[in-house]
Order: sequence, then C-alpha cells, then structure tokens
Amino acid sequence: MTHSWEPKPNKYDTEILREKINEKLKALQGLVPGCYKTMGMAVMLDVIINYIRSLQNQIDFLSMKLSAASLFYDFNSSEMDALDLVHQGTSLYEAQEMGKGVFEGSPPSSSKKKGGGGGGGGGHREVVPPSGKILVPNLKPFTLGELKSATRNFRPDSILGEGGFGRVFKGWVDPNKDYAPSRVGVGVPVAVKKSNPDSEQGLKEWQAEVKFLGKFSHPNLVKLLGYCWEEKQFLLVYEYMLKGSLESHLFRKKGGEPLSWDTRLKIAIGAAKGLVFLHNTERSVIYRDFKASNILLDGEFNAKLSDFGLAKFGPIDGNSHVTTNVVGTYGYAAPEYMSTGHLYIKSDVYAFGVVLLEMISGLRVLDLDRELGKHDLVEWAKPILPNKKSLRRSLMDPRLEQMYPFESACQISHLILKCLEQDHKLRPDMDEVLETLEGIQQKGGKKKPKDQDAKAKHHRNEQRRQRSSPLLTSHGHIGLGVGDRQKNQSY
Repeated sequence: MTHSWEPKPNKYDTEILREKINEKLKALQGLVPGCYKTMGMAVMLDVIINYIRSLQNQIDFLSMKLSAASLFYDFNSSEMDALDLVHQGTSLYEAQEMGKGVFEGSPPSSSKKKGGGGGGGGGHREVVPPSGKILVPNLKPFTLGELKSATRNFRPDSILGEGGFGRVFKGWVDPNKDYAPSRVGVGVPVAVKKSNPDSEQGLKEWQAEVKFLGKFSHPNLVKLLGYCWEEKQFLLVYEYMLKGSLESHLFRKKGGEPLSWDTRLKIAIGAAKGLVFLHNTERSVIYRDFKASNILLDGEFNAKLSDFGLAKFGPIDGNSHVTTNVVGTYGYAAPEYMSTGHLYIKSDVYAFGVVLLEMISGLRVLDLDRELGKHDLVEWAKPILPNKKSLRRSLMDPRLEQMYPFESACQISHLILKCLEQDHKLRPDMDEVLETLEGIQQKGGKKKPKDQDAKAKHHRNEQRRQRSSPLLTSHGHIGLGVGDRQKNQSY
C-alpha cells in the first residue's frame, strides 16, 4: 500500500514569513498615499496598482517633456537628449535644467545653481510651462484647433499622402495673419502631417523633423512653418509642394506627361544641392532616407528634400562614421550600412546614385513584377551602364523617346557607377557629384544632338496627326491639372 507524503508547514517558518509580509505592507503604507492599515488586502492591492499606474503615466509624460526640451541643445556637438544624460548618471534635475533654455527662450546651460546642491532647498525649478509649448525660433506653435480649422477637421478628401508617421492633409492659412486658418482658396495652401497615435516612431520622427528643419533653411529643403503638440497628437506644418513627389512622376503608370530630360536633370541638381548643404553644415548631417518619394517638387519642378525623420548628425572627433540601428528603405541603403550599421556621409551618395539610376531608366529600384534577373535594378543595371549600346537599347527610359543628349546620358551613367561603388571611400562626395551634374547641364544646353530637333519635330507632327484623326485615340496624356490633388506627397 502506497502512502502519499506531504510536507507539513513549519510553524516557525510561517511566523517568519508573516513578519516579512507585515514589514513590506508597512513600508508600502508609508510610500503609497491613501494606503491604510485598516484596509483589506484586496483593497490595498488595488490602491497600490492604481498608484503605480499613475506613476508610470507621470514618467511617460515627463519623458516626452524632457525629450522635447532637448530638441535644440547641441551638447557640445554630440547628439544626445536629456534622457540620455539620466541614463549616464546625470540627475533628473540636472537633465531638466539643461533643457530649460529651450522652453524659456534663453541659452541652455549645464551648470548647477549656486547654493542649490543636488538635494532639496529653495529656488524655482519649474522648467516645463503648463502649456507644453516649445519656443522654437522661426517656427509657429499651432494649436490643434487651428489645424482642424485649416484642414476642415482633417477631412478625408484633403489627404495628400500617407506613411508610417501618419497622414498628410492639405490645409489653408493666411500668411498675412500669422498663418491663421482660412477658407479653401484663401491665403496659401499648406501640408499638415498628422501623427498616427499608434506609431511608436511618431514622437522620434516629430522630434527629428523639428530638430533639423527648425534649424536649417535652404532653397532645396522643404520649409517647415510650424508644429503642434497637443492631446497626445504630434503635427507638423510645411509649405505645400504643388507638383508632388518625384516618385509620382517617374513611376506613374497611366496619364501625365513624362518628365523631359532637362527637367530630370534640373531635379537631380536641386536634390544634390540639398545634400551638399546638409553634408557641409557646421555639424554635418546624414540624411539617411534619400529616395524619390522624399524629393518634392514645386510648381516650377524645383526639387526640395523632405522627411527628416531618420536624419542623423555625422561623425565627430575624427571618427569616420556613426554606428546606429539599420533603418531606412531597402534598395536605397548603402551596403556597408546594411551589413554593419556603420553610417558614413557617403552612404547618402550611394542612395543618390540609386535615385539617379531610377531617373534615367524610369524603373523602381526593386520590382518583383519584372522578369527574373531584373528585380534588383542596381544589380541588373551595373553591367549595362558602361556599355553605350546596351545603355541606349536596354536601360534608358523609353518615355524619353531618345530626346536627350546621348553623350550626357553616358556621362551620367558613369557618375552613377561611381556613386554605387561598394567601398564608400571610392565614392565621390556630393560636392563633386553636383559639380559633375552642373557641367553636364551646361554642356547639354549649349549643344544638342544632331537628331534631337528632327525627333522633336516628328513627335509634334505625330501628336497633331493623332488629334486630327477620329480613328486614333489619345493615350498617356491625361495628367493631373493644376487644381487636381495628388495623393502621393511625402513630407
């Protein structure tokens, strides 16, 4: 007969356990407001849980405040924020003090208050104003109500585009009244980027946009007019770009006049100027997300870089690179960055070469619908670029109808190969890229290929013939008019 054995509780051990529990409960009673000895265990537990949740909410809110407070603090040319300092041993109070100037409009200082010490004592310590507004020079702090009014309460028919950050809406403001919201058609149009509340990247990208576009102003960077941070919503207000993105013009399947060679070259030069500016600022900036959808075009097809959510300050103290998590868009990211996480200034040059390749071919860098062997544009095109015959026959965008200086196309194909070098050290810097493109533009403007005028004349005659013949239908020229909306703007 088998007997099951169960250990009997030791009276001495049980008493010790009870004493320990009572000690912990007394400690909690001293820590948690509203927690009393007379409470039952379940009620006490509820009070404690609610208190912990309240603390967590306060911590989350304070973290956002501290992050925002450090947006424009350079920390001696190293990219850090107040929370980084806390992680490295700086007290929470000191980190707050370092961000104080951003809120109060005075230069930030890392020095401690005289006589204040690190503990208690008197003195005014409020570093975050109740409004939560950040005083950023040259940027207007919009209210959520103003932006609702400007976009007609974010109506679906005013959506310009959508991305990971959220949606971009078209709105109207009056520049003569401090960008106050106005009726449709009155004042000037703006693009309002509204964060997705569920996006973990929302706050970080909002910070990066304000950090970089709030500091820099250049004809080839999209102008940031203002921002809004209210009710857990993060919004940015930009100038409106009439022609949308380069991507929408290059890869539009139906309708729209294809971009001419001269216009493509103009756009490439404008985008290159934007990168040259970023790379040559006092603290160089690596754009990290250069692609066709981030190149926006105004009414005259002037190119402006947008979306600085992934931008990073470049290396300092003689370092050649910065190390960071690999993010961005596959196909445009440089191979050394993809494999090691090492980000170089010339990582942007690789991405520029990819976009330049897309511009001359009219093909996306990655397309699984293309035939086998052509899915990856870079790998497929590399052997073709140095071969003049193959370049004209297999790679150049057929929508150009050979109406371009072929010698210029060959020069650009050579430049693309240099930008796409596997070794970042062998790539040209953006100053050299810009100089090359401007030289090609000047040379192409002075001398046209012999057959270009004849081809243009034939093309015009063919168009007239199609329009005059009732048996022929027009195709490929249905494009968006000036008043039409484009749902592909990326800011």
